Amino acid sequence: MMQETNNTSTLFPRLSDEVLQHLKEYGTEIDLEIGECLFREGDRSYDFHVVLDGEIIVTKKISGQEQTLATHQKGEFIGELSILTDADSIASGYATVASRILKLEQETFKQVIAKFPFLADIFISTLAARTKIVEQQLQQQEQLASLGKLSAGIAHELKNPAAAAARVADELLTRFQISQNLSLQLHQSGLNSQQLDFLSDFITQLQTIKNTKQFDILAQNHREDEITEWLEEHEVDPDGEMVSTLVDAGLDSQQLDNLSAQIPDNTLGIVVAWLAANLTTMGLIKEVKQSSDRISELVKSVKSYAHTNQAQLHQVDIHEGIENTLTMLRHKLKDGIKVIREYGQNLPVIQTSGSELNQVWTNLIDNAVDALEGKGNIFIRTSRNNKYVIVEIADNGPGIPPEIQSRIFEPFFTTKGVGKGSGLGLDIINDIVVKKHRGEIKLKSKPGNTSFQIFLPI
Repeated sequence: MMQETNNTSTLFPRLSDEVLQHLKEYGTEIDLEIGECLFREGDRSYDFHVVLDGEIIVTKKISGQEQTLATHQKGEFIGELSILTDADSIASGYATVASRILKLEQETFKQVIAKFPFLADIFISTLAARTKIVEQQLQQQEQLASLGKLSAGIAHELKNPAAAAARVADELLTRFQISQNLSLQLHQSGLNSQQLDFLSDFITQLQTIKNTKQFDILAQNHREDEITEWLEEHEVDPDGEMVSTLVDAGLDSQQLDNLSAQIPDNTLGIVVAWLAANLTTMGLIKEVKQSSDRISELVKSVKSYAHTNQAQLHQVDIHEGIENTLTMLRHKLKDGIKVIREYGQNLPVIQTSGSELNQVWTNLIDNAVDALEGKGNIFIRTSRNNKYVIVEIADNGPGIPPEIQSRIFEPFFTTKGVGKGSGLGLDIINDIVVKKHRGEIKLKSKPGNTSFQIFLPI
């Protein structure tokens, strides 16, 4: 009669020498060199293992990074509940030193725990506890990995307006000096106060009235030719940059005629150059403002998205949360992916803690992006009924096969390749929506239409 183990640790019980000796009758001993793989993540044939000598490290890939889950030494067994359900291995095991391992194949392992109930209690309770701990650990790592990817995306988004602002600021300094010099020449040109007032009103009107005319390439070229001919007729050097600036400001030959009617011919060259320089300077100032506005928008979205005060409930605007999430994911929503919003009116706020719901929108939108593989539409719809606020996130990708739809919310289940997903994204969503918010999740999927509907109690 086998005796129980000497170590009663819940997660890492160590089997006694007597138990190990008895188990050898049912298994096969194998030797591993340093670094040799015992089992690999995604393996279909996953067996039960006991370390007789040496050490085995158990790892899992999260977002391409190998994460250590556990280390097992002599007398400790390796496995998880998937061994009882013939599921794929969720992790990999490697020898860190030369090791000797006892392997019990799945069917043999089931026979052993059926024959020796006390071993069944030890094995199953340990494997269940390990699975729960691993799930919690990987959820944290998944969220950190997700945050890391979002941070990288936001850094990329911030880089563009910041670089643009720096570039324009340098250009603005040069242009401002040119404008100052031309202003000085203008005041020394002999223009009277009435003519200077006219110029002031003329450029103010151009700066305050936005040019709404949109030209195609041919029309743009035609307008540039028209301005160039006018300048040449009035003996003003038709500098290419000057011509483009005047056209972009909405000027045509008729407006230039009005200008020349008020200005002496001998000062027309200085006046047009001053006009173009000031319009260019104003355009650069607007570019700086656009860049700073974009940076402010991103910072505001990050601050709102990452609100993590879990100690108290907050009233959350669903649309604001979705928009903040889209801002965070903007780096992934380019090049062929279109987001179509169909927002309902007068949605009530939702009571939630921190940024939990943003994690839901992030995971669902991120999954939709992956499903589309760079091309397609994502639909975001919101509505309400008497009991729920309803958020639907759908895509027109290939769909989820019917045979696996019932399993997609299971922990560790993923349709992505090894290392590309932990299989916990939808499990996290289920935990937030169903367990924490007492809501519901509904899935409908067929080729060309996959829809997740989130029902949140009002």
